[in-house]
Amino acid sequence: MSDYLIRGTALDGRVRAFAVQSTELTDELSRRHQTTPTATAALGRTAAAGLLMGAMLKGDEHLIIQVKGGGKIGQIVVDANAKGEVRGYVDNPEVDPPLKANGKLDVSAAVGTDGFLYITKDLGLREPYKGSVPILSGELAEDFTYYFAMSEQTPSAVSLGVLVNVDHTILAAGGFVIQLLPGLTDSEISEIEGELAQIPSFTNLLGQGLTLEQILQTVLPSFRKLDEMSVRFQCKCSRERVETTLISLGKQELQEMLDEEGSAEVVCHFCNEAYQFDEQDLQRMIEQ
Repeated sequence: MSDYLIRGTALDGRVRAFAVQSTELTDELSRRHQTTPTATAALGRTAAAGLLMGAMLKGDEHLIIQVKGGGKIGQIVVDANAKGEVRGYVDNPEVDPPLKANGKLDVSAAVGTDGFLYITKDLGLREPYKGSVPILSGELAEDFTYYFAMSEQTPSAVSLGVLVNVDHTILAAGGFVIQLLPGLTDSEISEIEGELAQIPSFTNLLGQGLTLEQILQTVLPSFRKLDEMSVRFQCKCSRERVETTLISLGKQELQEMLDEEGSAEVVCHFCNEAYQFDEQDLQRMIEQ
């Protein structure tokens, strides 16, 4: 099934929930950036979080996630919007720490725990909204849970996962966010917490063939889906945009490129697409 995201509510609207399957786009991110399994898991989890948070926006609003944990992976950057589009990269796609004792990928070792999670939301206002929290675990789901609690004052349960095959393809990827709204009783909250503590990992459920709706209903039996949308990898770069950026460098710098290299290559961080500009291209830009 193609990647998709659902939104819905439970317990008479006192709980809202989002879930996303992002297997195909995580595989594309992995192929574009040639990431190791651990780097794929870190980038894929962050991309899933970006899609889930993007689904909380509307219209042309979008957000940027920056994970700076001080680990060898460097910075993780994800750009997502309300339309189900996402792109992202890591500074060091080759980071490859040893597996944990239980045989699982050690995402925390790659990400680090000495830094911050930053969220910047462009909501169409004069100034963007900016929030940040210290990174607690580096496994990312816990860190986004902490972000929702501290920066948005919304108690939330976040699950994020990427299941990587031995050939580095992606078996399953995605996650969910369950948010507790005012009006819940203590017993209802305890019941939700109990269900969350018992369910298998999100990617295991996805790998077993469960739909997103079925996964959310394992935690929230009263869950009712309100809408669904497709999600995909989408970069904003283009040859025209890159050329505009080069022209903005100014005549002197373009002339130095022409004299020293005779050409220019610009690689997009987000999609790894390389744009080539030959001598004639540079000369034309200088004249402009």
